[in-house]
Amino acid sequence: MPRTQTYGARMNSVLLNYYEAIEKASQDMLEAARVGNWDHVVKLEGACALLIAQLKNTAAEKPLPADEAQLKSRIMQRILINDAEIRQLAEPWLDDLDEILAGRPKTLH
Repeated sequence: MPRTQTYGARMNSVLLNYYEAIEKASQDMLEAARVGNWDHVVKLEGACALLIAQLKNTAAEKPLPADEAQLKSRIMQRILINDAEIRQLAEPWLDDLDEILAGRPKTLH
């Protein structure tokens, strides 16, 4: 369906595109975390930070209307679910890093 929208409506679509891009990046981060590719997780985290900064600048110009705000809320919930799983997967890795930095080698049982 072609979009024949006013400038304000196009801006809102841009905002939703940012939220969707952040969601996609968070899903990619989760997939990388699941296979233990933490370097890729860090790279994607940087991409997310850039998208979030761009989103903030764009959102300052015009907020989303209520119907699009509901979609944003659903996207944000999925991002938070992805983030929670990434954190859960990262916890053992972070514990190992803490031990290494503290000078305690990891022992195998």
